[in-house]
Amino acid sequence: MQRFFALSRTQHGIIDLATTAFAALIWLGSFPDWGFIALALVTAFAGYTAIYALNDLMGHQVDREKHDGGVLQSGYSVEASDDHHPLVQGVLSTRAAFAWMGFWLLVALAGAYLLNPFIILILLVGCIFEIAYCKLLKVTHWRILLSGVVKSCGPVAAVFAVDGNPRIDFLLLIFAWVFLWEVSGQNIPADWNDVEEDKRIGARTIPAQFGPNVAANIILVTAILTLLVSTLFPIFSPVSLGIPYALASLATGYFLLLSPAIHLWKSKDGQNAAGLFDKASYYPLAMLSIIAIWIMAIA
Repeated sequence: MQRFFALSRTQHGIIDLATTAFAALIWLGSFPDWGFIALALVTAFAGYTAIYALNDLMGHQVDREKHDGGVLQSGYSVEASDDHHPLVQGVLSTRAAFAWMGFWLLVALAGAYLLNPFIILILLVGCIFEIAYCKLLKVTHWRILLSGVVKSCGPVAAVFAVDGNPRIDFLLLIFAWVFLWEVSGQNIPADWNDVEEDKRIGARTIPAQFGPNVAANIILVTAILTLLVSTLFPIFSPVSLGIPYALASLATGYFLLLSPAIHLWKSKDGQNAAGLFDKASYYPLAMLSIIAIWIMAIA
């Protein structure tokens, strides 16, 4: 099973589930019943598993081209595996990969229907945008916008799962927060790690096309904006989020996102880009822990 988990980057996907749980909790201000939680977790896990697998399926030809004659990277620490890019390594067939992706997509669609049929549309949008994101690698650096939308689909879907008619301004807030985190802490740092291979094959990523200075500046600005957006969550949550929550939230954002972004901005070093990616990956999980502890403390 390890090769299938490597295809879907399951370790990273599980961490990403925190964004969905955080969005639901910050909007509800309380924990749903256990039956709902179980269904939501299975659905979210299936969705992330399917879309990460879709990413590798759509990009495996380019991945093969990038790593032709070279050494395959094992991935960042949050998704490191000897079977990283299993299609490129030949340890998994395309047919088996499609079957794996299709199974989890069906599970996600079934779960979405039970939670709120509107989520099916969000899931399909995520799949379409993910395909477009992969296909535009050599076309335009603006594909990063698609990546932000895909990552935001999960948290937005989570809000619709707990509330069939949520406030649009809150949805936009969640979207902006996840979008900015994806740009600053995930997408550009990941592309920075592949910059030499991307240049060789003509990929149009921000680090490859504009260089480390522009990439570092964008990362720093979007990291700052991520923290600023996070300060607006108490306005929308029905639970009273006091000063301790605000301080814990900002401290978490600083240590896991802004501080490593500042180090990268100063150094322009690829190792610091990898460090930023790893630390930023845990930022939503840390935010989930804070809101969950806060809700339990005041219950």
